Amino acid sequence: MSRLTHLKPAWFHILLALANGAQHGYAIRQAVEDRTDGAVRLWPATLYGSIRELSEHGVIEALEGEEDPDDDQRRRYYRLTDAGRAVLSAEVERLQGLVDVARSSEALA
Repeated sequence: MSRLTHLKPAWFHILLALANGAQHGYAIRQAVEDRTDGAVRLWPATLYGSIRELSEHGVIEALEGEEDPDDDQRRRYYRLTDAGRAVLSAEVERLQGLVDVARSSEALA
């Protein structure tokens, strides 16, 4: 497993979108936009470049031959690997720690 820390925002959103199961690229993009009320938009170059990089790091993988038969056969589905789930969990913990520090800061009181 690659030692990924401090994930790029696009990577975090892609991993989070895949946390509940395999999805194709457009569904990932829609999930991110829906979750962020449109504040984060993954344009195709960013989305598919990130998917390629995340695949190279071994945190997501393309599913071969397991696509939905009623769906467009050109769509490729992706899912988190065990390493990807661990990377996502570590990033969530890191971000939660930052939020905890920010909330306890006297500057916010």
